[in-house]
Amino acid sequence: MATDYDAPRRDTEESGDDSLEELKARRADAQSGSVDVDEAEVAENFELPGADLADEELTVKVLPMQNDEFRCSSCFLVHHRSQLASQKKGKLICRDCAA
Repeated sequence: MATDYDAPRRDTEESGDDSLEELKARRADAQSGSVDVDEAEVAENFELPGADLADEELTVKVLPMQNDEFRCSSCFLVHHRSQLASQKKGKLICRDCAA
């Protein structure tokens, strides 16, 4: 049996003469039946695979800003002087923020 996929489809249980009020009532019933979920509780119980870092000790060596670096006054990242795009009223702007 050939099927015309371009033809409009209607569900067998849905009648064509539904009023707007009936459709609104169905929508309200469907929304009121939804379950309220506390997102914080769901996130608390959700674990990513390989995310258990309880036994890991993270060490990062932090260096002070060097003489050839500047802090962008827009994104607040430290960049090399070669990334300096402009200097307006004492504010240094990197190339990424200037674009």
